[in-house]
Amino acid sequence: MGTCPGAPEPRRGNHPRVVLPSTSPLRAGLVVVQPLRRKHCAACRRGPLPLLVLEDGVPRCLACADLGHLVFLPRGDTALTRRSREESALWAVVVRFNRRRGRYERQGLLVEEEALARAESRCLADAEARRRRRARDARRRAAQDARFAEAFATQIRLLFPGCPPDRAGAIAAHASERGSGRVGRSAAGRALSEGAVTCAVIASVRHLDTPYDRLLMDGVARHEARRRIAADVEAVLRGWREAVGTAAAAQSPITGTEAAMKPTVRTDIAG
Repeated sequence: MGTCPGAPEPRRGNHPRVVLPSTSPLRAGLVVVQPLRRKHCAACRRGPLPLLVLEDGVPRCLACADLGHLVFLPRGDTALTRRSREESALWAVVVRFNRRRGRYERQGLLVEEEALARAESRCLADAEARRRRRARDARRRAAQDARFAEAFATQIRLLFPGCPPDRAGAIAAHASERGSGRVGRSAAGRALSEGAVTCAVIASVRHLDTPYDRLLMDGVARHEARRRIAADVEAVLRGWREAVGTAAAAQSPITGTEAAMKPTVRTDIAG
């Protein structure tokens, strides 16, 4: 664990704290770690440990760290988590290091068993009210998402008038999906910036209108695959940008002679 970015560091006192990266969503506090590797307690030699704390830079089991009486509450129920923390005199955040994202992520809490029981009773008492509130919030978020996806699709059609409406709607729905982390949910995407909207369109064209996916399946490196299909992507984008102007010219062609015969409307004469 010590070799990972944001690795735990000990603190003076009976219970350790994990020093987390400044970008971590977790605030520093009493932290218990789910180790990625097999660890044994430095005091009692028990192991491998499912949970550990660090004291003086070495792992210790919960019993040796005086946390053995706490019970694990997995993440997922926000109300129960918050109330268990409020009811418990001693609690700790359980985290696990995500190698791919390079950060610690919350897995749940360790709380006193009696505190958890009291928190569960409080949650049962107002469960119906919270259910109705969640339903209202879900409807409100769904309406917000629909309006945003519509605005995103409108911006796509403004930037790429030749993009079929159904395709623009599909691109917008995919890019703006809540919780997806895609470009539509970024700050630039929510502001409907030209760069973010164009990135969403490019991603769609890359996967649906070029052999990009086949190149990846054939083992071509991602950057090389993107280089190979760059011209194809640009050709589709250029066609979508110019399609409306070309269609309008094709529908009402005006020759030079016809333009000369067309009456001129003077705008310099007052009505």
